[in-house]
Amino acid sequence: MRPLAIIGGTGIDDLEGLEVLKEHCVQTPYGEPSRPIQEGRLGEHSLFFLQRHGSPGAIPPHRINYRANLWALKSMEVGAVVAINAVGGITESMRPGRLVIPHQVIDYTWGREHTFDEGQEDKLMHIDFTEPYERGLRMELLAAADSANIPHEASGVYGATQGPRLETSAEVQRMARDGCDVVGMTGMPEAALACELGLPYASVCMVVNPAAGLGDLPLTLAMMQDILVREAAVVRQLLNQLLRNR
Repeated sequence: MRPLAIIGGTGIDDLEGLEVLKEHCVQTPYGEPSRPIQEGRLGEHSLFFLQRHGSPGAIPPHRINYRANLWALKSMEVGAVVAINAVGGITESMRPGRLVIPHQVIDYTWGREHTFDEGQEDKLMHIDFTEPYERGLRMELLAAADSANIPHEASGVYGATQGPRLETSAEVQRMARDGCDVVGMTGMPEAALACELGLPYASVCMVVNPAAGLGDLPLTLAMMQDILVREAAVVRQLLNQLLRNR
């Protein structure tokens, strides 16, 4: 089985326990990835890790080179990609501290390089995006969460917004009417690009705050930090179990 790749988001700057064996500075047709890809071992398992925000830098969501990131991982011949996303909760069950394995996405982003199709091939790249998160990989994540007794939501609709600002309360209300359960800024075009490359892709979302207008306090990075630290530890537990199950 080809190794798994993890894309870390906010709060997952490094993968704790990963024995880094190499760092790959991959040159792609789309520029440089967010940072060198780490190749290593987590326990007995080979693994690749990429931080999408470029830690220790801080590339904002709309400036991430998603195409270079996914192309670089594909060039490493990974078998699948698990993306970690910090999100705000919209629906009642999506409270801070909850882990979510989403099954659908609604894309509200704009102006991003969202496809590898630049019109240079003889045919259009019309991918089937009915299920944006690969079903088999989602089932593996859900089984791992069950095996490790990790509380989680087994489905959810991820609303991807442009950022870097947080949303208005009216925008969150619209997203709720659209059927979104959580809101984040990095879920797209990442999922679609993985699909274009034929890479099985799924997301693990950490709910770190109530979405705008749904909490009692103003939204700040400081109020999210404690939850991020706690949830990052739970995500690492989930990933360890996922690797053991494979």
